[in-house]
Amino acid sequence: MAEKITIGVVGAGTMGRGIVQLFAQAGHAVRCFDAQAGAAQAAVEHVVGMLQRSVEKGRLSADAFERIRANISVAGDLPALAGCGVVIEAIVEDLGVKRELFRSLEAILADDAVLATNTSSLTVSDIAAGCARPQRVAGLHFFNPVPLMKVAEVIAAVRTDAATVRLLQALTEGAGHRAVVTADQPGFLVNHAGRGLYTEGLRVVEEQVASPADVDDVLREGLGFRMGPFELLDLTGLDVSSRVMASIYEQFQQEPRFRPSSLVPPRVAAGLFGRKSGEGWYRYEAGQQQRPAARPVPALPANLRVWVDPHAEQADGLKGLATAAGLALAPRGSDADLCIVQPWGMDATTTALLLGLDPARTVAVDPLTPLGLRRTLMLTSVTAGPARDAAHALLASDGVAVTLINDSGGFIAQRVIATIVNIAANIAQRGIASVADLEDAVKLGLGYPHGPLAWGDRIGPARILAILRAQQDATGDPRYRPSPWLVRRVALGQPLVMPEAER
Repeated sequence: MAEKITIGVVGAGTMGRGIVQLFAQAGHAVRCFDAQAGAAQAAVEHVVGMLQRSVEKGRLSADAFERIRANISVAGDLPALAGCGVVIEAIVEDLGVKRELFRSLEAILADDAVLATNTSSLTVSDIAAGCARPQRVAGLHFFNPVPLMKVAEVIAAVRTDAATVRLLQALTEGAGHRAVVTADQPGFLVNHAGRGLYTEGLRVVEEQVASPADVDDVLREGLGFRMGPFELLDLTGLDVSSRVMASIYEQFQQEPRFRPSSLVPPRVAAGLFGRKSGEGWYRYEAGQQQRPAARPVPALPANLRVWVDPHAEQADGLKGLATAAGLALAPRGSDADLCIVQPWGMDATTTALLLGLDPARTVAVDPLTPLGLRRTLMLTSVTAGPARDAAHALLASDGVAVTLINDSGGFIAQRVIATIVNIAANIAQRGIASVADLEDAVKLGLGYPHGPLAWGDRIGPARILAILRAQQDATGDPRYRPSPWLVRRVALGQPLVMPEAER
């Protein structure tokens, strides 16, 4: 635990206010400064108002409120921050402005004081380069809203010393947040690890495999994401997200894994930013998302003969669904009106041909999502209308929602999860963060139901690798090339997240 010290916060916007509240609640004296007249006072009043509401709701005692309020003060000018052991800036994302601020602070503060930047897009080493004591400069990146998002990234720049990192870790953990340590790389840890959800979701729509709403439904209802990629893009604003996607791609030397989608620039040019513009990937009326109508479920044919691949992951469940619907099970695919397969990584067309099935009577069901959740039904390139409708009716016969998609190796869910796991494996390969910090950062910062590497373990590392290789073989796209770290762990039969005793 860190000792109680005086912390300065420069910047009284949304992030600055949250940082003031967080550390004041943790028992530190916090001085807030903003170059705009009256802004720091307004920020302090806002924080006090938030604390008062917590008292009114019974979440904070009156005595605790008074103690916290006594910890917060306004700094009338930069020299008023003298004596602070740590100063955190949360000002405009402008390199020149941040460098000038840090130079001014160094002239005021003690030599052992720490300067921390809450930047989300600039390189911390660039900011520290203008400082006389770069070893005392680091990143401390919080997420909005700061008091509720229980994670912060401690970014070690090239010349940041270990004592600076340890101090910021201790301060952050002492305030009740998980401090994850990351190297000074584009996107740091959370935004870096989160690229796969967006880039692969966009690629699925690019290829006409599914609509944005289909992608969101499958990932939210089938895999447990809080929001799908297109819902998230509409929430953050496509104008903002497009710049982040382009920036990370360029900063990583045009790494194919982070390649932005060609679908985005025309939408930005058209002003389709999302919620704030009233339309993005969805339309919004009175702030409410307008979702496309669900595809109607066809009638189930009475005399349908169904064949389920006996090697399918969910063969028993699919057969049980057919018999419960009163359908006959065919002993061979050649005897069936409808053939159901469950490939990993491969598309429905390739799978039908490998198994000697008629592609016009074959469909595929994603084995990654449990049968009790939203089901993904993939068609071959030539699945006939009667087979498509019969499959849809069968899969929806017990009331579970069904999403129909066009042919694609890896469906939606397999492609997105394999991409997420692969990016995480490459983070581990490059030593950008420890596996433990990576897993916690993604769960706390992005709200994923599992850490990316633990998710890979749940599915099976060899299966993740097979999905990636199948995608790379089918498309020739280097974005799917597997991380060497992943390849080696699969070859050794090792899990992606090592047991605690082996770390």
